[in-house]
Formats: sequence, C-alpha cells, structure tokens
Amino acid sequence: MTGFTRPSSISAVPRRQTGILTRESLPLLTSTRRNRRHPMAEPSIDPNAELLALSESETFQDQQRVHDIFSRLRREDPVAWTPEPFGGPGFWSITKYDDIQFVSKNPKLFSSDQQLGGITLESPQMRANREGRELADDEIASVFQAGRSMIAMDPPDHNVHRRMVAPGLTPQKLDDLTPRIRGRCSEILDRIAAQDQCEFVASVAAELPIQMLAELLGVDQARRHDLFEWSNIIIGGDDPDVATSREHVVSAFMGMVDFAVELHAERLKSPGPDLISMLVHTKVDGKPMDMADYISAFVLLVVAGNETTRNSISGGMLALSQHPEERRKLLDDPALMPSAVNEIIRWVAPVVYMRRTALDDVELGGKQVRKGDKLALWYMSGNRDEDKWDDPFRFDISRDGPRHLSFGYGQHLCIGWRLAEIQLTVVLEELLRRFPDMTVDGEVDRLRSNFLNSIKRMNVRYTAERDAA
Repeated sequence: MTGFTRPSSISAVPRRQTGILTRESLPLLTSTRRNRRHPMAEPSIDPNAELLALSESETFQDQQRVHDIFSRLRREDPVAWTPEPFGGPGFWSITKYDDIQFVSKNPKLFSSDQQLGGITLESPQMRANREGRELADDEIASVFQAGRSMIAMDPPDHNVHRRMVAPGLTPQKLDDLTPRIRGRCSEILDRIAAQDQCEFVASVAAELPIQMLAELLGVDQARRHDLFEWSNIIIGGDDPDVATSREHVVSAFMGMVDFAVELHAERLKSPGPDLISMLVHTKVDGKPMDMADYISAFVLLVVAGNETTRNSISGGMLALSQHPEERRKLLDDPALMPSAVNEIIRWVAPVVYMRRTALDDVELGGKQVRKGDKLALWYMSGNRDEDKWDDPFRFDISRDGPRHLSFGYGQHLCIGWRLAEIQLTVVLEELLRRFPDMTVDGEVDRLRSNFLNSIKRMNVRYTAERDAA
C-alpha cells in the first residue's frame, strides 16, 4: 500500500457524489419496505428458513444444502420474494434459466447501475467493509468511490467502456496468447512435478490466472502476488479467514488504488500493448477516461481476472476427482475437451449470482415485480434447471444442451470468457497429460461467500513424474 507517489493533479470528490451507496443514500423504496414481506409475493414454500439462508454467506459452504434450496424453488416458486435477515430491503430470487436470460437481455427493464444498488446483495460483513472503505479519508479513496465500473453500468455507458477493453481480448489476440498460456502452465506444473502431493489452489489453480493477468496488464510478475492478495481480500469480505477487519479491507483497496495510479502515470509517458495502456489512452466522448472510472476499471479487471478462472480450475479438478469415470472418458477421448470445459463451468458456477434493479413494473414468472425491486439472478440454480438439461445433477463431460449461465448473458456477458475457457482447457490438457491420476485428497475448504463459488484450499495427490518414469 505504501511507497507509491500520488499525482498531485488528482482532486478529491465530495462524498455526496460518490458512486458507492452508503446506508444513508439507499433509495427511499428500500427503507420504507424493510423487514416486510413483499405484498405481491406469496410463495408456496415457507421462506423463513430456506429463503433467508440465501442471504447468509456460510450457507454456500454447504453445496448440497444450497442445491436443495434451489431445486425446491425451481419446482415450487421460481420467482420468489426473498427477505433479508439483517434489515435489507429483500429481493426476488430468480432461479429458472429462461427467467434469468430474460432479465439479463433486457437492460431497459432491469438495471445494473451502481447508483441503484449495483450487482451484489448486501451482507452484514460486506456492509461493514464498505463503510470501512469510506473511513479512509483520502483523496484517492474519494476518487475511487466516485468511479463507475462497466459491470455496474447500463447501456450506452456500458457499451462505451466495454469497447475500451475489448480490443485486448479479440479471438486473434487470444489465439496468439495461447502458446504463452501453455508455456506458463508447464512451468507451474514443473514446480510440483517432483512431489506426490500439493495444495492445488495456491500451486496451480490460482497461479496461472494471476500470471496471465499480470502479463495482460503489463505488470511485472513480481507484483502479481500483491494483485492476488488485494483481490482476495476485496472480493472475500464475507470470510473472516480472508478479510480480518475493516482496516484489512481498507489497506487492500488503498494498495490496489495506489498501484493503479502508479501504472496510470507510467502508461501516460510510455504506453505499451497492454490493457492498462488501452484504458489510459482510449478516448470517451473525445476525452480520456477520468481517473475515478479508470481506477474502477482496473479493480474490475484484477478481481474478475483472478477469481473466476481460478474457481473454474479448482472446481473442475474437484469434479473430475469426484467422477473418475468422466476423467477416464476425457483421457480416452481428448476430443471431448470442449464439451468437458462447458460442463465443468456449468457444474461449478464460479459466479453464483448477479443482482439487478427493476426500472419499471413488470410481470415475471407470474409475479408482479415493482419498479425499484431488486432481483438476484441465481446462475448456480439456472445451471441446474431440469427444463434445460436431462438429469442436471449428473456430471457428464459429453453432455449436449444449452450454454451455461456462469459467464452471464446479454449485455453483461463476461468480456473475458474466451480467455477463461482457454486457460481451463490448457490446464486440464497439461494436468491429464502429466498427472493423469491426480485426485483430491481430504476435505475441501470453501470460501464463505454467496457471490463466488470459490475453494480456498484443496489438497491433491498424484504420482510424481520421477516415480512415473
């Protein structure tokens, strides 16, 4: 966090102009309906235990329980009014594939705008962490809080900001990048080759995405560990094992912000073929992206580039370990790799949900959604929709069917989805080639989060290459 020079030209932004909502600035509609069941919603199942549990991050550490809740909702109440246990306004739980797609492809009806509440649900810890960020009385903190990230924008602003990054992630550029991805993956596996066990998340699943992220950003590989730690703390705020205090979160945010500002100054003087240079030098309405939006874009790139691919890789290894017959199919027929990658991402659902805000009254799934209502699009549930897949709780790498929802849909389809699939493909190919018997050993330690389906620690065992020889 320390050691970076802050450009003197950056000016503080008044708190009332910040893009991050405080408790006091939540829309009036949320405060007037707190702790009341939505008057238009009378679900046919008892919400008191199951629906309340969806707001609790620890619920998602028990995958079986979560899927049981979602299965019942899809069957009995697919658009369910969901109260929040800690004073939040409540939200609609959208659990069916088609309904999630409908909301996702209609941004004129359902907004991602941060000023309306953004894309994530409230939780006591995340609220405390956000308030903790606002305790950092610093001009850089003020600039960051004023920024808007494209993930929390609606068209046309979203389209403009998305186009700023898209040239760095074209199919041709990713094809050119694939040999370097494979080279880095081989080096990573070289480090564990002489052993017969390792902690998979830190050694493999996290290492490749963060190395590739550093390369795409034009950041020295020695700094990738900082990016990794900051991202984990920022996104893992509900887990006390990851974010130990408000001050811990403040430190991570300010470390990332300071680093973003340092990179901005460097790229102004010496641009390169990297994503940071694109952000710094691409014009928005004839003007450079302002510092606040640049910092928000930087944070999004780091968090998204680090977290979701790592979750897919670690979740994929777990799925193949739990279903050895599917691993054998893949070993026997490598041509199944594309469908295996699609099935792993469907199965894992690395991002559990996204939230939207209704911009008008609309009927959805037979329920009257009112203007201002919040909706949670449960990708994890949509990926197990019985109307879309035969036996959706069977892990089947040769499965046909629709594309998963894990990368979102419509305007907010993950801009880096191709890169994520390439990295997952390369890791699986190299692991199966070098360590075909690698399997999970012992219990899996999951992140306490209802936003990310993430594994913190997972031990694996395998035949060391010296022994195999």
